Amino acid sequence: MKTYFECIPCFLRQAIDTIRRVTDDEAVHEQIVRKVLFAISEMDMQKSPPVMAQRIHRLIRGFTGETDPFKQAKKDSNRFALKLFPELQKKVDSSDSPLETAVRLAIAGNIIDLGAKHQLDEVNDETICKTIEDSLTAPFAADVLDDFREAVKRATDILYLGDNAGEIVFDRLLIEQMPRGKITFVVRGTPVINDATIVDAQMTGIVDIVNVIDNGSDGPGTILKTCSDEFRRRFEAADLIIAKGQGNYETLSGVPKDIFFLLKIKCPVIARDIGCEVGAMVLQRNADSL
Repeated sequence: MKTYFECIPCFLRQAIDTIRRVTDDEAVHEQIVRKVLFAISEMDMQKSPPVMAQRIHRLIRGFTGETDPFKQAKKDSNRFALKLFPELQKKVDSSDSPLETAVRLAIAGNIIDLGAKHQLDEVNDETICKTIEDSLTAPFAADVLDDFREAVKRATDILYLGDNAGEIVFDRLLIEQMPRGKITFVVRGTPVINDATIVDAQMTGIVDIVNVIDNGSDGPGTILKTCSDEFRRRFEAADLIIAKGQGNYETLSGVPKDIFFLLKIKCPVIARDIGCEVGAMVLQRNADSL
């Protein structure tokens, strides 16, 4: 997916939010904002938004020396999601269609996205709980779910591309409804925004149920060009990709692989690209998959 003009204010807002997590010094804020504005002025609009976001967050980390501005926020998200997990597991276990319920809840977990929200307080306990409840009855593409179920059954090597800390607890619900021996769960190589890394996979117990690898990249998505050679080999070898979140959609929607995208739409640009409303729950098979 290419970058649209509407993405530019989001880049700047995201940069300011990140800087404020690192320092209260307004002189530093101004210096970084000026550097970010210059970087945006040079961006290639034909590349996906996470490519620019990757450059911005590298710039911020390099200037401030802070390698993980969202470290505490990620811990808090993981702890909150883990508290919810037993009750969410009951919802899945008691469902007439456990796989569908697990898919719905996995998508609901995508609300824990500090890169896509305009204000930090938009992602709070109340918002997350309401999203969970709404997800259980929201309109959903049942025919795509049937395709998903069959694809999982036929696949021999599944890469599950995670997205955010906290959200990966919701992914665990779905993983536990699938043949775990086929699945490798993927996290980011190094911290960027609140995207999950191996530390989050360890904290949430994902490492205890499936094999976990990182993609070797600091991009907020799966920017294959900046991923490790090892990950790219695994990506090519996999016969099914499950990709969570907007960043993975933005970076992989044009890649000719069998990919199922699971995300909650939080951005009007992505809503327009997919053809749905902001707030929609999406389970979509890649149009370029076959």
